[in-house]
Amino acid sequence: MELDYDLKSMQEMREAVKRSKEAQHRFQEFSQEQVDHIVKNIAEAAYSKSEWLARLAVEETGMGVIEHKKIKNELGSMGVYESIKDEKTVGVIRINHQLKVTEIAYPFGVIAAICPTTNPTSTAIFKTLISLKAQNGIVVSPHPSAMKCTVEALKICHRAAVEAGAPEGLIGWITRPALATTTELMKHKDIDLILATGGGGLVRAAYSSGKPAYGVGPGNGPVYVEKTANVRKAANMIMDSKTFDNGTLCSTEQAIVVHKNIKEMTVRELKNGGGYFLDSSEKAMLENVISPSKGKLNPKIVGRSARIIAEMAGFRVPDETRVLIAEEERIGRDIPLSIEKLAPIFPLYTAANDEEAINICVELLHLGGKGHSCSIHSNDEKAVEKFSLHMPVSRIMVNTLASIGAAGATTGLTPSLTLGCGSFGGNISSDNITAHHLLNIKRVAYGMKEISIPKPSQPGILQIEKHSNKNDIHEIVNQVVKETAMKPQAIDHEEISQIVQSVIEQYTKM
Repeated sequence: MELDYDLKSMQEMREAVKRSKEAQHRFQEFSQEQVDHIVKNIAEAAYSKSEWLARLAVEETGMGVIEHKKIKNELGSMGVYESIKDEKTVGVIRINHQLKVTEIAYPFGVIAAICPTTNPTSTAIFKTLISLKAQNGIVVSPHPSAMKCTVEALKICHRAAVEAGAPEGLIGWITRPALATTTELMKHKDIDLILATGGGGLVRAAYSSGKPAYGVGPGNGPVYVEKTANVRKAANMIMDSKTFDNGTLCSTEQAIVVHKNIKEMTVRELKNGGGYFLDSSEKAMLENVISPSKGKLNPKIVGRSARIIAEMAGFRVPDETRVLIAEEERIGRDIPLSIEKLAPIFPLYTAANDEEAINICVELLHLGGKGHSCSIHSNDEKAVEKFSLHMPVSRIMVNTLASIGAAGATTGLTPSLTLGCGSFGGNISSDNITAHHLLNIKRVAYGMKEISIPKPSQPGILQIEKHSNKNDIHEIVNQVVKETAMKPQAIDHEEISQIVQSVIEQYTKM
C-alpha cells in the first residue's frame, strides 16, 4: 500500500537528515583547503546556471523578473563566495599572542534551512555555501510553491560539491515539502541549528523548536527623501529598487516619506520614472486587492507587476507604469497601503519637518518592520545621523537602492540573503548572516597572571571575631592568665596554645 504524501514527506526528511549527519561527520575532518575547494566549485557551478534557475523560479512561482532573479542568484553564489573565500573556518582560526588565546573553530553539525517562495533559488545557494564553508551539513525545506526550482538549485550545488570531493548526502533536501515535515525537521534530534527565512509564523516556530536558530522577521522599511536630497537621483533609485524583482525582497522600500519642501519635485520625478498616482476611487479599489482581509496581505499580488495588480483591482494603467502610488496620511494594520506589500506599490507620506518624518517612519516600522531596514536620501550628514539614531532597525541605507543595498550589492554590507533584525525584531543577531555565524569557537587560554589565594582563618577564631565584643575578649585573656598563674613552673609556648584553644572552645559553647 502506497504511503500518503505527508508520510512520504516525513520519511524523505528523516533519510536526508541521516545522510547529511553521516556525511558531515566525515566532512568535519577535511582541511581548510579541501573545504574551500568544495565551496568554490559550488559557487561557480551555481553562478553558471543563474539565468536558467531564475527562469525556473519565475515560471514556477509566477513572481518576479527573470533578469532580476538572475542578479540575486549571482549575488547568492559568487557574490557570497567572494565575501567568505578568505575566511578561516577550520581548525585554528586565530591566535592572539598578546593575550595568549588561541581560537579553534568547530561546526554546529547539520543545519535545517527553510527557503521562501520569493527568493527560492538564491537563498538555497547562499545557505548551502555558508553552511559548508563552516563545515556543516545542510538539509533544505523548500516552499511548496517553489519546490522544483529550489531542488534544482540544490542538485547543482550537491553535484558540484561531490565533484570537488565532498561526501555524498552532505547537502540534502525535501522534494515533498509540507508544513508538518518542516516543523519536524526543525525539531529533529540530529538538527543542530536552524536558518529560517519566511513568514512570521515560520520564524516563531524556529525559535520555539528548542534548537539554536537564526530567523529573520518581516520588513516594512520606509524611505525618507530629506530636503537636501538630489531629488531626481533619489526618485530614480527608489523606483529601480521598488521594481527590482517586483518588490520581493524584504529590504525593499515599502513607503515614501517626503519633506514638504521638495514634495512637488519628488512627485514629478516619480511620475517621470513610471510612477502612476491613483485617484481616490482607484486607491479604494487597490486597497481591496492589497488586503481583502484587513491586516493581512493578499499573497496573489506578491511579486506581480504594477499593471497586473491594477487589472486585479479593476482599473487600467498606462503601459509604461512601473509602480502604483497613492498619497496617504494614515498608518495601521487596517490601512492596506501602510503594511508590507512585497509588490510595486507605494503610499506617499508628506512630512512638515525632520521630526515628523522620523515619527512617520518609526510608526511604519512598528507596524511590521522593526529591526529590519530602512533608507534615507540626503546630502546632510547631520540629518542622516539624526534619522539613523531614531530608527529601530539593524541597517540604514543612504543614497542607494534599499532592496539590494541591504543585501550588500550596492553597499559595504556583508553579501547575504538572511538579514538579522536584532532585538528590535526578536532575532538573536542584527547582522547580515554569513559563514562565521554558523560555526562555534573553542578558546585555549594560557595563564598570564600570578595570583596568591589567601588561606581562610580558623573557624573558631572567625566565630569569635564575628560574635565577640571587647569585653568578651578581655574575659578570655583574663582566663588564660589565670590558668597560667596557677602553674608556678615555666610553661612553654605549646602549652599556652593548648590553654588558649581550650578556653576558646569553652567560650564558644556558651
